Amino acid sequence: MGFKMGIVGLPNVGKSTLFNALTRTAAAQAANFPFCTIEPNVGEVAVPDPRLEKLAAIAGSKQIIPTRMTFVDIAGLVKGASKGEGLGNQFLATIREVDAVAHVLRCFEDGDITHVEGRIDPIADAETIETELMIADLESVEKRIAGLSRKLKGGDKEALDQDRLLKAAQVALAAGRPARSVKVADDDRRTWSLLQLLTAKPVLYVCNVEESAAATGNALTAKVAEMAAREGAATVVISARIEEEIAQLPADEAAMFLEEMGLHEAGLDRLIRAGHDLLGLQTYFTVGPKEARAWTIAKGTPAPQAAGVIHGDFERGFIRAETIAYADYIAGKGEAGAKEAGKFRIEGKTYVVQDGDVLHFLFNA
Repeated sequence: MGFKMGIVGLPNVGKSTLFNALTRTAAAQAANFPFCTIEPNVGEVAVPDPRLEKLAAIAGSKQIIPTRMTFVDIAGLVKGASKGEGLGNQFLATIREVDAVAHVLRCFEDGDITHVEGRIDPIADAETIETELMIADLESVEKRIAGLSRKLKGGDKEALDQDRLLKAAQVALAAGRPARSVKVADDDRRTWSLLQLLTAKPVLYVCNVEESAAATGNALTAKVAEMAAREGAATVVISARIEEEIAQLPADEAAMFLEEMGLHEAGLDRLIRAGHDLLGLQTYFTVGPKEARAWTIAKGTPAPQAAGVIHGDFERGFIRAETIAYADYIAGKGEAGAKEAGKFRIEGKTYVVQDGDVLHFLFNA
């Protein structure tokens, strides 16, 4: 599986420019007026992982298939979106479908690009977005609590769990805290996720800066970093303009351009890595003459469930997993060398897959 990240932000913060660059398309119209993105734009990108190419080279794989990440460019909202102002209703409906939210914040000055509220203040922008989402969540929670009354009288166990969690969210939201601030027990995770609260989703702050600040950030990004630290959130500094230029260049020229700008990697790489960390994701590989392929799973996933990402039959009929750690596969120059070095392992149903594992699953059809 990959994951889906929603790109949100006030109008004219560089959201659509970033989307265009990240997905190597011009599908989202970047223009200097609010709501230029009328419908959510969806784009898939390959997750860059240099390990995959090294594995393919050793195995002589004919095809390389990276895992995928989906970006959703969601129409810019304004104050009052939770009440349907602007494109608020579309914004709120679409954001429920993503796994994580990237708040794009304007951290650059440019007199030619107007700000919807006439000022450059990324902290205030983040608060505007968060407030609208919390208002929408609070209204949703109150309606759902009221709708559970009949089932509660009947002692319905599922309704009792939902009511307890909804009331915990209600307390947090009424106090001005997002739903993700609620401590949820492991046993409640599934029920909690089914509530689909907007502010329960993990948040990544993306600071869009001028080209000269892409490598070091600036005073505005420092303020965002302080805010994120208080919230336990993550930040990424990106110049959407630079990403847009890189997207148009061949790989070798892009690498030279990044070096000239003092950057070690493209913003896409940093954004994906931060997204993976945010959601607790990792990658394992399947390698052979036909193809070398990357698969995304959650950290802590047992081998049968990891196999199920490839096909449900793999999980249902799981027998064992033939396993080689990435470093051991490289050191042994392939499966045969890893076996000779005693690094080839047979793992059962309780094995927790590790990041970089090279796996071959055996199963009963």
